[in-house]
Amino acid sequence: MTADDSFGRLDDDDYPAYTMGRAADMLGTTQAFLRALGKARLITPLRSEGGHRRYSRYQLRIAARARELVDQGTPIEAACRIIILEDQLEEAQRINAEHRRAAESASPTAAA
Repeated sequence: MTADDSFGRLDDDDYPAYTMGRAADMLGTTQAFLRALGKARLITPLRSEGGHRRYSRYQLRIAARARELVDQGTPIEAACRIIILEDQLEEAQRINAEHRRAAESASPTAAA
């Protein structure tokens, strides 16, 4: 990968641009907290060639949401489950909206 390729990926939310230390600093948390999120399977960081954890901006947003819940007193396992359920609900709502739009456009009354 060339330097030009790397710079182009900086806008990619899924590009694992952040080391564990940098991610923890950005979130104001510990590396152990990030490892706990990985153990709970909320986020799965990619690994560098040297085996170090690397996080994307998308993963950092999820980790920040988990930290909010934990800071409010929610146990980490429950926080992870809440976030997973929120994500599933959002996806289900998106799919339902797509189906609703498709059904409305296919309806004979929609053409009238």
